[in-house]
Amino acid sequence: MPDAGPRIPAGALPAAVDRWLDARGWTLFPFQRTAIAAYLAGESGLVHSATGSGKTLAAILGPLCEALTTDPDASPSAQVLWITPLRALATDIAHNLRTVIEGVGLPWTVELRTGDTNSSARARQRRRLPSLLVTTPESLALLLSYPDTLRQLRGLRAVVVDEWHELLGNKRGVLLELGLARLRRLAPALRTWGLSATLGNTETALQVLLGPGRHGRLVASDLDRPVTIDTLIPASLERFPWGGHIGLKQLDAVADAIDEAGSTLVFCNTRFQAEAWYDALLRRRIDWVDRMALHHGSLDRDLRERVEVLLRDGSLKCVVATSSLDLGVDFTPVDQVIQIGGPKGIARLLQRAGRSGHGPGRRSRVRCAPSHALEMLEYAAARRAVAAGRIEPREPLRNCLDVLAQHLVTRVLGEPASAEDLLAEVRDCHAFATLSDAHWAWTLDFLTRGGPALKAYPEYQRLVVQDAVLRIASPALARRHRMGIGTITADAAIQVQWLGGGRIGHVEESFISRMKPGERFMFGGRVLELVRVRDMTAFVRRATSSKRAIPKWVGGRLPLSSELADGVLELCDAFAAGDTREPEVAALAPLLRVQRDWSALPGRDTLLVERIQTREGHHLFLYPFAGRLVHEGLSALVAWRIGQQQPATFTTAVNDYGFELLTADPLDVDEESLRRVLDPTGLADDALACINAGEMARRRFREIARIAGLVFQGFPGAGKSTRQIQASSGLVYDVLARHDADNRLLEQARREVLEQELEALRLTQVLERSRTQRIALTQPERLTPFAFPLWVDRIQTRLSTERWQDRVARMLGSLEKAAGAA
Repeated sequence: MPDAGPRIPAGALPAAVDRWLDARGWTLFPFQRTAIAAYLAGESGLVHSATGSGKTLAAILGPLCEALTTDPDASPSAQVLWITPLRALATDIAHNLRTVIEGVGLPWTVELRTGDTNSSARARQRRRLPSLLVTTPESLALLLSYPDTLRQLRGLRAVVVDEWHELLGNKRGVLLELGLARLRRLAPALRTWGLSATLGNTETALQVLLGPGRHGRLVASDLDRPVTIDTLIPASLERFPWGGHIGLKQLDAVADAIDEAGSTLVFCNTRFQAEAWYDALLRRRIDWVDRMALHHGSLDRDLRERVEVLLRDGSLKCVVATSSLDLGVDFTPVDQVIQIGGPKGIARLLQRAGRSGHGPGRRSRVRCAPSHALEMLEYAAARRAVAAGRIEPREPLRNCLDVLAQHLVTRVLGEPASAEDLLAEVRDCHAFATLSDAHWAWTLDFLTRGGPALKAYPEYQRLVVQDAVLRIASPALARRHRMGIGTITADAAIQVQWLGGGRIGHVEESFISRMKPGERFMFGGRVLELVRVRDMTAFVRRATSSKRAIPKWVGGRLPLSSELADGVLELCDAFAAGDTREPEVAALAPLLRVQRDWSALPGRDTLLVERIQTREGHHLFLYPFAGRLVHEGLSALVAWRIGQQQPATFTTAVNDYGFELLTADPLDVDEESLRRVLDPTGLADDALACINAGEMARRRFREIARIAGLVFQGFPGAGKSTRQIQASSGLVYDVLARHDADNRLLEQARREVLEQELEALRLTQVLERSRTQRIALTQPERLTPFAFPLWVDRIQTRLSTERWQDRVARMLGSLEKAAGAA
């Protein structure tokens, strides 16, 4: 349980702080006073509180109170580092912090340091850092590579990590953990504080933030921040739902809901969906043309900032956005949030809901519009989970050697050190606390010799040992390394720019590479015509025709979280017991009744398996409700294990709720054989055997190679294309696989395939649970409501001379006729 610890009583703050709070009519909450007192007592910690409840104030007032009681007239260098996961948030955060600092009368300077900071500001900051610097994990790593910056950081008093939950559990978080370990060595009295709103494992998050063996204060708010989650239930629901139309059937209901509120954020799960919804809403309500905007991460930063300013001052009625507006920016005027499609996670839905009613004591409201009827179960499950206080945990990563290799070069660039000192510092962070001596020795050999396979190539020998300390091998390697710092490895992006100048944003190279000059596409809410592509820039002009494509960005599929999946199964159990109190369940009753009557319903203790024969062949449907990624691995595993007993050719389809295996001949499957193929014994070996593990590992190695510095992405203005990077990393992969099969980075690539692409831990949990579940093996005469969307997903990916939509419509008509008035 959180420890309340010391608390500053009312009236005990510096007079300047009390005056500023009084002028704004504010009174500090108990959790804010607890955080301030803990900071002043020399403690580090984590503030966990709802979005908009005042975490920023809780974190900044501690350092300000300390400064006001020591030297209030000084403007010192490098007192506080404020780390944000998104550089898009940095401007807003800096503005809010500057307001507090000026309000209490401190002459501190506040500046930004992100990838968008210009060269003159970066040079000035190397000479003298501001009192408070707002930066990102990548920019912090870059700062640590300069000796003149390190000297200033030795007087650092505090680091605040904003939105810590967004970094916990990914390689950006690992990079930051290493950076924090470095800062603790530079400034032993440093206090570290994290801020988070949506975490299910706060104790773990605190330990990862502070490093092994340290104790800190977990400060949790007791504020009641009410959240309303309701669903825009369609007037009529299909009993046989299917995806593929991104939810636009709900266009009228969403437009009416926007009309009812003063201002609305419409959240979509992908940039493609956001572009399509913005276009559809604008076509439906042309009178909103000056009061509606689009916001996603591929739009140019200036365009995004303009939208944020307009939203903040109340000029906009609606903004269609993706996760680019999930975090951190304070939009007090927003009345409601609309979520398009399934939230896929409880924490994600809560985070987005918190963008409305942003402020202590205000009610947040999110209205959900399903793009698929079964997504309504996700909404009801999320509402019940929020009421019960259940949120997904974020699991930290360990021993990512690609990030370690990058950091060690950064670390030595800033200050040469012995291997012993480096090892002690590295093990002072959670990610590498268990780093073995063998892995450490391999990493040093990799950086100093390139390993056995690359020792003949000088560019891979980045560190040298001189006078018992490690140093950078050459100034040229130092310049190359600084350009590649970071762990974000998205596909290469093509800048989109007006023919006459002015940037619009960026799209993935794979999309533009398929287009010819003169073809049109929709981007940023505009229909654009491609004129030419030159130097990784697509030059465009406005198009008059409305015919266009919409870019599809990689990474748009969000898997269903285990907590939300369990909640959906609980609702199926509830319906089976006659409980239809949730409005979404009541609306879905006709669909669920058909599913129950034709087959059976899945549940927490019931694994539903359906065998169905159609003109296409023999279908085997399983419904573990474990998310798309797990089902991709599980479908391959089940098909491979069945194939070991009876040769067959399988065609597969997966979604968040289950998967389909299609064969030409019937499968000899019964409950006993299903339990054998679902046995978790030998999972790792079988999983790697049943998938194209070599190609998946090769693809994963591309990212690892970039992070570890094996592939150089090019100098500014002369960046390599995705094909060039793939060719370079593929060549390195082949060399290592042939001449250094025990290479630790190859091992890491294989491990990441299992852990991240196949979610091996969750896959194991699904198989373990199946041991105790009742297997409901049914043989319906036709496709069921749960089977139909899987069938549609497979049909639309097949090449056919007839439009797949026509075939879906015919099948849908046949099923509805069979269901009759059920």
